[in-house]
Amino acid sequence: MIDPPFASADVEAAFNAFPEPERKGLLKLRALIFKTAAQSPEVGTIEETLKWGQPSYLTPETKSGSTIRLGMPKTGGFAIYTHCQTTLISDFQNLFPDDFAYEGNRAIHFDNEGAIPAPKLQMYIRAALTYHLKT
Repeated sequence: MIDPPFASADVEAAFNAFPEPERKGLLKLRALIFKTAAQSPEVGTIEETLKWGQPSYLTPETKSGSTIRLGMPKTGGFAIYTHCQTTLISDFQNLFPDDFAYEGNRAIHFDNEGAIPAPKLQMYIRAALTYHLKT
């Protein structure tokens, strides 16, 4: 059972199109996005949609965040993406330079064998979901 349920049949189809084990990792990232948003009242409701064919997460109610996307990089594994013109990746990389595999200023990559370090990654997700609240 997927919790929360997918927002649409299109989003569900996008997840179903991912091969295993990437789908399993991406579903863990999805759950972490919703968990983080629920723990951050300033974020408001999360909208799950598709952008560029990838599951994407927005904050339309509060407009507090930068879009988060989930997908598979060409090099394999799976990834969480944020807008390349934000400082999200560079800020996070300064905190955890050796803890993640970074793709420039746009993504964090995961291999299919490794665990997702949820507490650290929640910091990144929270920063993305509240990016426009920075003063």
